[in-house]
Amino acid sequence: MDNAKRRLGSVLAALSVLLLVGCNDEKKPSPKASPAGEAKVVKLAFVTNNPSQFWKIAEAGLRKYEREAKIQVDLKMPPNGTPENQNEILQNLTSQAYDAIAVSVIAPNDQLRVLDEVARKTHLITFDSDADKSKRLLYIGTNNFEAGKALGERIVKLLPDGGKIAVFVGMLSADNASQRLKGIEAAIQNHGIEIVDKREDNTDRAKARSNVEDIINAHQDLKLVVGLWNYNGPAIAAAIQGLGKVNKIKAAVFDEDDATLEAIASGTIAATVVQKPFQFGYLSAKWMHDLATRGDAAKKALPATGIIDTGVTIIDKANVAAFQAELLEMKKSVE
Repeated sequence: MDNAKRRLGSVLAALSVLLLVGCNDEKKPSPKASPAGEAKVVKLAFVTNNPSQFWKIAEAGLRKYEREAKIQVDLKMPPNGTPENQNEILQNLTSQAYDAIAVSVIAPNDQLRVLDEVARKTHLITFDSDADKSKRLLYIGTNNFEAGKALGERIVKLLPDGGKIAVFVGMLSADNASQRLKGIEAAIQNHGIEIVDKREDNTDRAKARSNVEDIINAHQDLKLVVGLWNYNGPAIAAAIQGLGKVNKIKAAVFDEDDATLEAIASGTIAATVVQKPFQFGYLSAKWMHDLATRGDAAKKALPATGIIDTGVTIIDKANVAAFQAELLEMKKSVE
């Protein structure tokens, strides 16, 4: 009996040890869990509307916030600049469980279903080109109507006696393009200035130039051409120079492409309205990070309007050199 009792005692003791080990194993943190006190690793993405060099300045803003917050933001550029191309990127990001996504929307009405699907799965904000009918949480960027008005007011000064003008852009359906055009139209109203044509190029750079050439050739009395997107400025400058129309046809455009600024310095383009893409990148990264890590607290801190207006500046021959120097410094930070 004594031996049997001893064997039973040994078995019970072994079972106790096994149970204790099993309980301790259950309390061990999952390999995926972050150690106590360590910040959550978040997945953030910044999605542009095309691969233009304009986004190099926005990238400088992204990288600055990355260094400050010690995080990573993935930069995605639709290679073809189409809504379908951008939708595919957005859907891939949500399928990979990104914590927040910022996007410059190409065609807000056509992409509404996809945008709302993204917003249901993650924190969605917009920059540069808004989609105010979507469930996005915030828009960061230019008030494009006011930016259009600013350019329109400069056009009025360039054409004091009025005249015919033409407008060029990638897609008029994009929020930034349509709002800029509305602002221009409001500013030139009652000043004898008539928009005789509006041409889209669907982000095809060759077509952007040929559109300008076609319209200049079709309207011998054309006084001025307008470019609404970043690459339209260089296309307009190339067309005017190629047709020998420098000082005969004026140009007023948007954004700070290097070729646009060089054309302003040479007198081919009269003026450009520049945005603040550095702020697009920096503030988008900051708000995505806040929303991903602070959740409801960050949502309560969002502006009541759902908009952060970053403002614009007009660049002409008088201030282009100083502006080019400033841009050079910004771009160095991502080279």
